[in-house]
Amino acid sequence: MCGRFAMDKETDDLIQEFVAEGGDFRDWRPSYNISPTDKVPILLESKKGDEAPVRRLELARWSLVPSWSKELKTKVPTFNARAESAAEKPMFKASVVSKRAIVPAIGYYEWQTDPETKKKTPYFIHAADGELMGFAGLYAWWADPAKARGDEDRWHLTATILTSDAVQTLEHIHDRNPVPLPRELWDHWIDPTVVGDQALLDEAVRAAVTVADQLVFDEVGPVTGDSPDLIRPIREAD
Repeated sequence: MCGRFAMDKETDDLIQEFVAEGGDFRDWRPSYNISPTDKVPILLESKKGDEAPVRRLELARWSLVPSWSKELKTKVPTFNARAESAAEKPMFKASVVSKRAIVPAIGYYEWQTDPETKKKTPYFIHAADGELMGFAGLYAWWADPAKARGDEDRWHLTATILTSDAVQTLEHIHDRNPVPLPRELWDHWIDPTVVGDQALLDEAVRAAVTVADQLVFDEVGPVTGDSPDLIRPIREAD
């Protein structure tokens, strides 16, 4: 699972790094404690007719809502999607086909549960060199039926992060981890002309193993509030 992550890059830096057209970022600021339903920047490509795909960095609500949903709030959690079954799940399968995204992050939090005491210890998991990661994600547009068709506020962009079985180096913390794609696969993953299916999801998971194997983890303090101190290792604070 990935229920909290951190993103400290400024918007302009993201746009330049991803060579994207950008979007409306008025409601987003870098955060060290991003939680489900928060607004997060995602990298995507969209295509209309015979036009060339356009790459954009947009804000999305972190919890995917399919277009057919009657309301924005779903009955089950949708901030994560299991890579081994997303192509078959009604909630995600349409997005797998052509609405795939990269969710940038500097790292994510996971809680290790002691089997005897049930105590949960938080860890911040990140690239050893501080490199920005890109999680494989899916997105969907949801239209509010209560608003008029011409109302721009009618549309909500929503997203989810794919997860897979944890790699061996992380499985002692949690049995699942996000799917961090290597940079050479980012373009292919978000290309809307590539028809997504289970084979593409499996390819992404296999490619992500090398990245996930190299991630490092630090025990951190309680994940409350929002400041750079949240990702500071306990050993540095002592």
